[in-house]
Amino acid sequence: MRETTQFNVCIDEILLKQFDRLIDQKRYINHAEATRSLIRESLYRTVRECVNNADNDGKEMVGTVTLLYNRNSRALSEKLNRYKDAHSNSIITCQNIHMDGRNSLEVLVVRGEAQSVKRIADELIHIRGIRHGNLVMTPAGDGLN
Repeated sequence: MRETTQFNVCIDEILLKQFDRLIDQKRYINHAEATRSLIRESLYRTVRECVNNADNDGKEMVGTVTLLYNRNSRALSEKLNRYKDAHSNSIITCQNIHMDGRNSLEVLVVRGEAQSVKRIADELIHIRGIRHGNLVMTPAGDGLN
């Protein structure tokens, strides 16, 4: 078990009340757990925002790529399948959800170096026929605790 350090935070009453509402909404156990969670999220966000930074070259990341597209386009479905087959070493898994008679939502989990994950996501998102795409990345493994 890792050693922990305690520290104090001075905060004005209005901000504390807002923080307490956040704790209730997100169902944190206490102020300490909420603070740890917010610090982690801030650190993860910093890593995600710095993907193009040379310091992150080689850093292993995992990302979810979300795609919304017309599932009735046979050519698009075939192109997506060929792409997934060609990148099967990086694409861990994918889930396809039929939203309605026309739209599909596909979520792919991609793992690899930061630049590689971003490149795969960009290539998928920019395939002709994709209506909307999004990448969310986070460090893989024990990069942040």
